[in-house]
Amino acid sequence: MSQILMIEDEPRISSFVAKGLKAEGLATTVAATGREGLILALTGGFELVILDLGLPDMDGFTVLEKIRAQDPGLPVIILTARASGEDTVTGLTSGADDYMPKPFRFAELVARVRLRLRSEGHSSSAPADPVLRHADLELDPIRHVAAIGGVEVDLSAREFSLAETFLRHPGQALSREQLLSRVWGYDFDPGSNVVDVYVRYLRNKLGVTRFTTVRGVGYRLVDEKDYQPAGD
Repeated sequence: MSQILMIEDEPRISSFVAKGLKAEGLATTVAATGREGLILALTGGFELVILDLGLPDMDGFTVLEKIRAQDPGLPVIILTARASGEDTVTGLTSGADDYMPKPFRFAELVARVRLRLRSEGHSSSAPADPVLRHADLELDPIRHVAAIGGVEVDLSAREFSLAETFLRHPGQALSREQLLSRVWGYDFDPGSNVVDVYVRYLRNKLGVTRFTTVRGVGYRLVDEKDYQPAGD
């Protein structure tokens, strides 16, 4: 299992990301300060760092500079509320491998993490085919392309993220809360019906019989022969 270090002082965000990455098979250690994170990053036990810039004891750029001075090859993804063009350029020119602004989509973060692990050769197994498949449905998270039987289907960014979540957990009943947190992020409204709305969008575009309703829970991606209508 790949070992990820997250340097983030906001507990709500770090807990959300750590739990989500664990569900994706990525073990995550959280450091709440720049000093603690720097010590952990330089132990050599981590394969990727997710770094916030607004840390309580030192600026994230300082942490990045010190990591790069001692471990130039360690992948670093900046995840921050500082989304100005100037900060983005500074982060990338200072040695960050990627730069994501908050708020963010969890599925996109996972895709970027997996891409960096593969490109840097840190994956614990042979590089995997990035394309996700279920029956004749294919999703390429890197190229952001969806296709049915080889014919491309136009999905919005949110539809694609929801479909990707289902394809990463085929046959698993996913609750509305799980789908909200993974697709709409840590700042979601648990009372929203947006999941139901977007599942309808996916059924219209990808096929009604791919997504079955699990009453009292949420939805499940199934083989079309296993689809059971629920009157919705």
